Amino acid sequence: MPHLNFSSDLTQLLALVGAAAGVLALLVALLAHLRFRRLRRTYAVLQGGDEGASLLSVVRRQAEEVTRLRNEVTTAGRELGTARADLADAIRHVSVVRYDAFADMGGRLSFSAALLDDAGDGLVLTSINGRTETRSYAKGVKGGTSEHTLSPEEEQAIAFALRGRNGKAAKGGSDEPVEDVSLRL
Repeated sequence: MPHLNFSSDLTQLLALVGAAAGVLALLVALLAHLRFRRLRRTYAVLQGGDEGASLLSVVRRQAEEVTRLRNEVTTAGRELGTARADLADAIRHVSVVRYDAFADMGGRLSFSAALLDDAGDGLVLTSINGRTETRSYAKGVKGGTSEHTLSPEEEQAIAFALRGRNGKAAKGGSDEPVEDVSLRL
């Protein structure tokens, strides 16, 4: 190989370029090391997590939990539908109309009570209080009406129960005030 002879200026320039290239390579290596370290920490968090579980196993567990919760919501929805159907058949609409059945009696001791479900089915109970005796009647109600003849107070009790008119007063057949005590259960 032939021997090259460089001037001292050229040698110094080549040394300076070589040193600059070395410093630049050192900076690139340092940046690569820092970036790699950050990447390794992120990977460790993904792999180890708080409980030592990998990200994939955590995601899998969460997906299973979501599926389980969806099934529970579907089941709860079905049960709610069944409960609503059962509740529609329950006696929830109650109204009591108190009145004086006889002109010579006071205290509004007679009453008619309607006990109905959402469809207006149920019964109306009537108790007529006199000086010497009390008589009680029960009449079946279907769709808000009865196959038996209803007194005006019984009709009012049914109407109040179906409308849920809480605490409203109405007039009875004897021109005495009639008290309605309605409640929805």
